[in-house]
Amino acid sequence: MSEWLVTTDWLSEHLGEPGLVVLDCSWYLPEAGKHAVDDFRRGHIPGARFIDLGAVSDPDSPYVNMLPSAELWAREVGALGIGNDTTVVVYDSGYVSARLWWMFRVFGHDRVRILDGGFRKWLAEGRPVEAGDAPDVAPVVFEAKLRPGHVADTDDVRAALDGGTTVVDARTAARFDGTEGSGYPGVASGHMPNAINTPWQKFFDPANNFAFVDAQTAAKIFADADADVGGPVITTCGSGVTAAILGFMIERAGNKDWKLYDGSWHEWGQRDDTPKLTAGAAKKA
Repeated sequence: MSEWLVTTDWLSEHLGEPGLVVLDCSWYLPEAGKHAVDDFRRGHIPGARFIDLGAVSDPDSPYVNMLPSAELWAREVGALGIGNDTTVVVYDSGYVSARLWWMFRVFGHDRVRILDGGFRKWLAEGRPVEAGDAPDVAPVVFEAKLRPGHVADTDDVRAALDGGTTVVDARTAARFDGTEGSGYPGVASGHMPNAINTPWQKFFDPANNFAFVDAQTAAKIFADADADVGGPVITTCGSGVTAAILGFMIERAGNKDWKLYDGSWHEWGQRDDTPKLTAGAAKKA
């Protein structure tokens, strides 16, 4: 087990131990028209519980996937039998685990790890799977308190774009350039001036069942994009989910001086007072 990752071997050896909770945090964009809990019921890591990203996001925000209140987070996490002394291992079948890793830490819980390679690697290795609903668990008290210094807002991003802080965007090149729609109705295409595109897919190794690339490879990906991630960094994406992957890799490389822009492009792209660039032209606020 590294600082923030566990291997499938490690998890296989420790499944069922007291004080360890495994969370399936798989999630689909609303446009997919399906819910990951149905996948969970068809098959999941034995003993795992399911956490719904939608249920632990702010229900009152006009922007998607925003951090909830500490009270909501504490209630939902405590209902899963997770207390402040619980070690949590999160996994999924795609790209959401880093978001949950970040959320736990934002609310003061550092006893959280990501399963490297997630469910895809677990399945590829022929490890056991069980079907059905998650087990019934007794709720416990989880005390949550929002930590300062982990979340960026629009004003922080404006200041960063003027220099001194690197802004890296995890979206695909087509979304970043504006040659493809934003993916959200009513949200403009394009990117922030001076932001640097480092697509999240590059940080997974398909030859290793989509485990994370190592820190040295991640550093090269950032360097090849001319993204200086050795100093202060703000990460962003479409809705604040894959931005956590960039932050995770930046921190693995040894830099903890980063924030995640929680509103990300879903907020920036639909505000009238934010500058937006596309590959062909600039849109000025």
